[in-house]
Amino acid sequence: MRRFLAYMNTNKLLLLMLLPGLISLVLFKLAPLGGMVIAFQDFSAFRGVLGSPFVGLEHFQRIFEDPYIWTLVKNTLILAFYSLLFTFPIPILFALLLNEVRVRWIKGSVQSLSFLPYFISSAVMVSILYTLLSPSTGLVNDILARFGLDTIYFMAEPGWFRSNYVLLQVWQTFGYSAIVYIAAMAAIDPSIYESASLDGASRFQQMLHITLPSLKPTIAIMLIISVGNIFTVDLDRILLMYNQSVYETADVIQTYVYRLAFASTGFPEYSYGTAVNLLKSLVAYVLVIGTNKLSTKYSDTRLF
Repeated sequence: MRRFLAYMNTNKLLLLMLLPGLISLVLFKLAPLGGMVIAFQDFSAFRGVLGSPFVGLEHFQRIFEDPYIWTLVKNTLILAFYSLLFTFPIPILFALLLNEVRVRWIKGSVQSLSFLPYFISSAVMVSILYTLLSPSTGLVNDILARFGLDTIYFMAEPGWFRSNYVLLQVWQTFGYSAIVYIAAMAAIDPSIYESASLDGASRFQQMLHITLPSLKPTIAIMLIISVGNIFTVDLDRILLMYNQSVYETADVIQTYVYRLAFASTGFPEYSYGTAVNLLKSLVAYVLVIGTNKLSTKYSDTRLF
């Protein structure tokens, strides 16, 4: 106990800096977990959590009886798979290529421009996409018209929604995500590159046999995190992009839960929406545990 108090006294300023983050974590991440109890209740906002009747697993049973749930799961998984397929490797490739740039000001400028879209709101990014893909004045359709091709209503056709979503996600996040890999590359011992260069290894061979293997632990950890988010898509971006004409491909679990909780007609179904979201979180947890074990087996790296 005495050692603990001495540690607290020695690091009191650092712990004080940590306090706002801990308070935010407790208030906005941990405390709301108690609200999940309404998934097992017939929750009424008038009665509150303590006054609403307990119904057990009734809402979870309803999930498996609802035929539309499987459409939502399919749309969510396809969208998440496409996102993982493109948004995961592109930052790695970009970081590897950027690491080979030897002119410092060019490297810094490209890196700054690449992660700038991350700090632009989804509303602005979607507006830019709408402008580029406009059937009447959009740059993309102007180019198609010059080649004698028909105009495409990109934002109103279900078949184009997933491509538009992934394109926007890659555009907005690849530069920011690459920072993790660039930081990992900075920790590689330069003498390894010097030794390889003396042995006659080309820049490409050094990247392939030194840089990339050194990134394996970082790549494994980022993959585990990405798999954990496989059922989580950017709700703000989808709500800004989707409309009734693209529901068949754009409607996912999060948008369904959003409609249940904030229904414009009738009473919101808080309990059922919470049950859907809770089940989604449990599946994501199982995926994280499984991916973490596979990572430990094949790369000797794990998140926990």
